[in-house]
Amino acid sequence: MSKCPGSYINIGKEARVKEIVPGLGTAFRLIAPYSGKVELQYLHDYAAITAGTGVIANASRGYDPMISFSGVVGSTQVFLGTDIVFNISARAFNRIDAGLSLRFPFLEASLTLNDKLDTLRASCYHTVNPLTQTAVAAELKHGFSTSYTSITMGTQQAISTSTLVKARVDTKGKLGALIQQKCLQKLYLSIAGELEFRRNSRNSLDWIPKIGMTFSMRP
Repeated sequence: MSKCPGSYINIGKEARVKEIVPGLGTAFRLIAPYSGKVELQYLHDYAAITAGTGVIANASRGYDPMISFSGVVGSTQVFLGTDIVFNISARAFNRIDAGLSLRFPFLEASLTLNDKLDTLRASCYHTVNPLTQTAVAAELKHGFSTSYTSITMGTQQAISTSTLVKARVDTKGKLGALIQQKCLQKLYLSIAGELEFRRNSRNSLDWIPKIGMTFSMRP
C-alpha cells in the first residue's frame, strides 16, 4: 500500500507510520469535516514527545490552523507532563495543561494545572488494605480566577468478594454513595445515589436527591 517504512493502521480513522528511525514515528488523523492533524512522535524509555500541526473547523472563518506539543518525562513511579495547543489565527492558546504524578504500590498522587493554568488540582489515593479493597482518597481544586476552593473526600470498602461500597463528600454540599454488585462472571450492577444541599432565597437549605442504576460488562 505504501513504500514508506513501517506500517499503516486504522486507515480512515488514524494512519500511523512507525519507526522512521528508532523511536521516531508519524501519525495522521482526520475527523472530517471537523479537524485534521499530522503529528511527529518520539518515544524513549523515559520520555515521550509529540509535536503536530493541523486545522480545526471554525463556523465563521472556515478552518483555523493549529500547532500542538505534548510531552512526558519520568519513570513508572514519577513523571511530569504537559499539553499545549496554539491557535495561529486567533493568536491564542486553546489549551495549556501540566501535571506531576507519583505512583507507588499503596499511594497515588497527582498535581495538575488545567484550563490554561487557571485551575489547580491536587489529589491522592491511598490503599489501606488490598485484601478488602479498602482505600481513601482526597482531592483539592482551586480556581485562580474565581478564588474558589473545594475539597472532596472519599472511601471504598469491599463488604464481600462480589460487593463494593463507595462514598464521598465535598465542600459544595454533596454527599454520594455507590454500591457495586457482581451479578455474573462479567456482569456488574451499580446503584448510585447523591444528595445535594442548596441554600434557597429564604436562606434555608433545600436538599436535592438523585439516584441511578447501571449494568456493565467487564472483560
